Amino acid sequence: MLVPAGSAFSDFLIGAIIVAALYFAREILVPIALAILLSFVLSPLVRALQRLNLPRSIAVLGAVSLAVAITFSLAAMVIVEVNQLANDLPRYQSTLSEKIHGLRDRAGSVSVLKNASSLLKDLNKELRSPGSNDDQTGKSSLSDGPAKNPIPVEIHQPDPGASEALIAVLRPLAAPFTTAGIVVIFLLFFLFQREDLRDRFIRLLGSEDLERTTTALDDAGQRLGKLLLTQLVLNATFGVLIGVGLVVIGVPNSPLLGLLATILRFIPYIGAILAAGLPIFLAAAVGSDWTMTLWTIALFAVVEPLIGQAVEPLLCGRSAGLSPVAVVVAASFWTWLWGPLGLLLSTPLTLCLVVFARHVDRLQFIDVLLGDQPALTPQQTAYQRMLAGDPIEAIEQARSFLKGRTAVAYYEEILLGALRLAEADAAQGRLDDARVKNIHETVSEIIEDIGSHEITDGKAVGEAPAKEGKIVSIDGRKLIKPVFCIPGLGRLDGCAALIVADALKRAGFNAHVSGAAIGIDVGNAETICICFLEQVSDARASFTVRKFSRRVPSAEIIVCRLGSTFEAEKEQQSDDGQRSLAAVVAAVAKGSSVKTRREQ
Repeated sequence: MLVPAGSAFSDFLIGAIIVAALYFAREILVPIALAILLSFVLSPLVRALQRLNLPRSIAVLGAVSLAVAITFSLAAMVIVEVNQLANDLPRYQSTLSEKIHGLRDRAGSVSVLKNASSLLKDLNKELRSPGSNDDQTGKSSLSDGPAKNPIPVEIHQPDPGASEALIAVLRPLAAPFTTAGIVVIFLLFFLFQREDLRDRFIRLLGSEDLERTTTALDDAGQRLGKLLLTQLVLNATFGVLIGVGLVVIGVPNSPLLGLLATILRFIPYIGAILAAGLPIFLAAAVGSDWTMTLWTIALFAVVEPLIGQAVEPLLCGRSAGLSPVAVVVAASFWTWLWGPLGLLLSTPLTLCLVVFARHVDRLQFIDVLLGDQPALTPQQTAYQRMLAGDPIEAIEQARSFLKGRTAVAYYEEILLGALRLAEADAAQGRLDDARVKNIHETVSEIIEDIGSHEITDGKAVGEAPAKEGKIVSIDGRKLIKPVFCIPGLGRLDGCAALIVADALKRAGFNAHVSGAAIGIDVGNAETICICFLEQVSDARASFTVRKFSRRVPSAEIIVCRLGSTFEAEKEQQSDDGQRSLAAVVAAVAKGSSVKTRREQ
């Protein structure tokens, strides 16, 4: 369905206005966003205090006071640690300089950088020599009298008064304290008026569809609350482990470094790497050798994978609802809009946007672009790989599916679903011969690749047992009489025959696709499965059954209709109780046929 040009332009214009408003109003929107996110973090604490029969006002004030007390305590610790670090920097600088000199001496007196530096210095001297002589000559010729020495002039500022000194100290703190005050005010407001704001938001979004709006709000609240709490706990744990580890190693200012690691880990992907920079630098500047530096690097190399790859997936799953590309794009976008605070808020804000997009029809494209749900269904993915003639991704998909399911289930749920999509395109004339050939080759490679999955002694786990079939003698060996799978006249019916044959092989039958005509003519066919992927009429199916019955009167003829659902039927006998590929296997195993039809 094409979108009208006017609608697309209006959507683009609205999006541009929203982005411009977010950018120019960032001074007030950033504190509001921080307050909203903190309200999600403190809401469980408020509810817990209310369950202790405390009034809501006392619960809100208690939760906010606790958060403010923790924040000021951490700020005081940071100030103390930063002052200590500033006082120790000259000593660290001298130690680091000695190490650099030691590395340079070990590297040898002759090096590429040293030779390049010497060359540049020599060239600089050669360029300056003529000019310097000319300047001296000119000066000597122009000087008629004795040289006059300049009189030095010094400018002194008067000592600042008490008020000026106080202003100079408080000026850098004005912006942070102002922002913090606005955040606290909005936080109190959001916690006190939580239910009222929720109702107003529902009225604004659509009171005529309360169920859908409530579902969207609940989904966003649950996802966002879980994300923030788990990230806070995980990042705090990460910071504590880093701080304790640095204390053991002997790196100074470990509390400050642990807090810094906690804050920086909120930055997606690169936060832990940034957090490791300052500790590694201090370890190199403090230690007498490089042992402390190596231990610091090892600490981050162990703790970050432990938290990120082992603990975090157990607590909040593999994904918070965003694709990896969405996290990177969101970090770039919100950093451009709101600076460093936008970087810290990028994941929660984008998560809220994606959750709402899932429940708003006009915003579905945002969920497709940024959400963690697959863009294509498994059937569409397999069909797309068939069209491209690239079976690698389809084979990987099959292997992943087969880790917990049977091959027949994969055929039934994914591969045949992809072939039905292909048959729909073929019926409309959209597939040329090259595409049809790609589909045949891809299906053959998939079946060949998974040919050994779950097969033991000629049987597939959880599938039908082998049929007690008629016995023929070939070169003195006794074999079960083969089952021949015959494709219909459709362009993709050969793929259906390959799938049915492999399913029968997994049930223990001697099924064949190639050479079926010769086997039928010599009378070796016990059962014939005629496989249709296209929509075939009853008249055509009956004609096909009669034709093969005349050729092999003793054979059982089973028609498999795979176009919309699995169907198997034998002339003049039917059973409407089966609707799967297993019904075809069971029909062959019982020596009878089963006819199934999809319910309308």
